[in-house]
Amino acid sequence: MSDRILFVIGSLNYGGAERHLVQVLPQLAKRGYTVEVFALSEPGAQARLLEEQGIRVYAPALAPGPANAPYRMLRLIVASWSLSIHLLTTRPNTVHFFLPQAYLLGGLCSLLTGSPRKVMSRRSRNFYQRKHPSMARVERWLHGKMDALIGNSLPVVADLKTEGAPLERLGLIRNGIDLAPFSDVQDRAAVRVELGIGEDELVFIKVANLIPYKGHEDLLRALAIAELPERWRLIVVGRDDGILGALRACAESLGLADRVIWAGPRTDVPSLLKAADVGVLASHEEGFSNAVLEYMAARLPAVVTDVGGNAEAVSDGLTGFVVPAHDERSLAHALERLGEARDRQLMGVAARERVEQLFSLDACIDAYETLYQSVRDGRGLSKSLRPEIF
Repeated sequence: MSDRILFVIGSLNYGGAERHLVQVLPQLAKRGYTVEVFALSEPGAQARLLEEQGIRVYAPALAPGPANAPYRMLRLIVASWSLSIHLLTTRPNTVHFFLPQAYLLGGLCSLLTGSPRKVMSRRSRNFYQRKHPSMARVERWLHGKMDALIGNSLPVVADLKTEGAPLERLGLIRNGIDLAPFSDVQDRAAVRVELGIGEDELVFIKVANLIPYKGHEDLLRALAIAELPERWRLIVVGRDDGILGALRACAESLGLADRVIWAGPRTDVPSLLKAADVGVLASHEEGFSNAVLEYMAARLPAVVTDVGGNAEAVSDGLTGFVVPAHDERSLAHALERLGEARDRQLMGVAARERVEQLFSLDACIDAYETLYQSVRDGRGLSKSLRPEIF
């Protein structure tokens, strides 16, 4: 395999798309692809994980600095120039864009430099376009210039379809997860001791960066009204994007301050999941959540909101419960239903079986190989990538 693929993304800091690439790229390299990353803003905290495996991560020379408009514009110019020079000098066969900023900036640069094959992956709903209509128009124009446009859930693919993406170039690749890290983890009791959690406590866990649309406040309010065992705790894992103070105040006002552990960003998520009993994702919007697959891999039943691909992952009533977004009472009721240890165990086993069958990393890598072969052949996407909505 001689394909050289450049992946363009904002950075490799902690986030769903970033974690996805950190898992996928080494596997593509093992299958013979030459893969590199161009990070538009900075390499990010996870860059070393790829570099340690021989995957080069490039970034503009201008480091992040003041948040003022002139400096942001300067960084945008430097990033565009640096990416264009990189494309002209390295000449990758395929350029693959992840997330809106990389699509807008990278898409335009790839057109100007004559990159032969171009792929865009969107991993969230298109609600962000409502605030940026000009950006939305550029995106829709770019859709017609791409060789493939990939969504990671049926709602995301449906968004691209309504935006006018050519149907013959529109495909679906759901997330996959490497199950190995969930087999070799720290002992449950040891993790609980480290976190100050008793062995008899019911533990909920939410893995999501602290962003308003992730629904952390909804979860706190649902827990406040749920009829739960006397001893329970909540672990919140994720980077603070500016709302931690407000969430702490909310927990305090609800009388939950002593029950919530704000763990921050962590690299040992499988061990934390081992210490938990129930995974929760109360988002208002999603593409396809890696966190939900991690819950399932860790044999946790999950309570998720019916947004994005959550209901494609969680089988309602079998591996967990799917509830409406913004509905604290429905969320509280679902949490109550998982108070029984036997029910949790049965659902957790079913969740692990489902993730093994449908969402393995190998299956995800197979789909990417099919994508790149289809783009190289130039005859439209393989039927195996064609989503059910068509």
